[in-house]
Amino acid sequence: MAVLAAAQLLDELMGRNRNVAPNEKVKELNWEDPEYCKYFMVKFCPHDLFVNTRADLGACSKVHDEEIRKMFQQAKPHRKIHYQEEFIRFCSSMINEVERKIQKGKMRLALSGKTELPSISPAQSQKNQEQIKILNERINGLEAEAEQAGTDGNVEQAQGLMKLCDQLKEERDSLRKQIENGHWNATAELAAAQEKQMEVCQVCGAFLIVGDAQQRIDDHLMGKQHVGFARLKSALEEITAVVQTAKEERRSGRSLAGRESERERERDREKRRERSEHRSEKDKEKDRRDKDKERKERREREAHRTKEREKERERDRKHRSDRDSGRRSHHQYRR
Repeated sequence: MAVLAAAQLLDELMGRNRNVAPNEKVKELNWEDPEYCKYFMVKFCPHDLFVNTRADLGACSKVHDEEIRKMFQQAKPHRKIHYQEEFIRFCSSMINEVERKIQKGKMRLALSGKTELPSISPAQSQKNQEQIKILNERINGLEAEAEQAGTDGNVEQAQGLMKLCDQLKEERDSLRKQIENGHWNATAELAAAQEKQMEVCQVCGAFLIVGDAQQRIDDHLMGKQHVGFARLKSALEEITAVVQTAKEERRSGRSLAGRESERERERDREKRRERSEHRSEKDKEKDRRDKDKERKERREREAHRTKEREKERERDRKHRSDRDSGRRSHHQYRR
């Protein structure tokens, strides 16, 4: 992390291309490169909010670059949504964590002074410590005996020793819980004495003294942890609204494009119907002309055949007339 911080400082002083050779091609900036911090581009990096506080997240492993952030801000909204959603998820997880801390603090204040736990005296606590020490020695001895019995093949004896060992462990755990409860009682009594004077900060979850000096209240309100969580909540609301607006605009744009596409398809269908109807009228007119032409040609052929038949009959009549005339001339000649 120290090396990364030093590299970033050198980049600020000498430029990001400080190690590029004179004849080497400079890499073009692209805000989608994985080396850049997504949270810093969207709003700010949460790692920078809680430095040297209890909520410190450590140093960010990504690059923070103002020029890259400007490029990101100039990008189209639909390309930025993925980064903004990641920022929202990260901030939401931190806000949820501090909300749980606030609820636990409130429960602690509500329960302190109202729950009376059985307490033990210092002498009893010392006696319990001595008993725990004796039990530890017995448990270690029994475990060694059980291991030796298992090595010798006495399985039943080893199982019996381990069962006894478990019973002693339960007794030891019970004594330890009594001692722990004694320490908790001391803390609970102290909290109960101050219950009416304490409250939980609704922003960062810290315990505050009711009616404390204004200087200490101001110090808390201006502290990194309080200011950090306040900025976190404000940024979360802002970016959530931006993402919601972008999604609605995208949906409305798709809906408008869909309606325009549907109207265009309807116009195409109407044109096709008109062309089809126009072609149908043309086809009908052509069919009528073809039929009229066919009927005319049929009548002309019929008239032609009729004329041919008339000519044929006329030739037949002339031929018969000539033949009859020839016969009569022949008879007259013979006479």
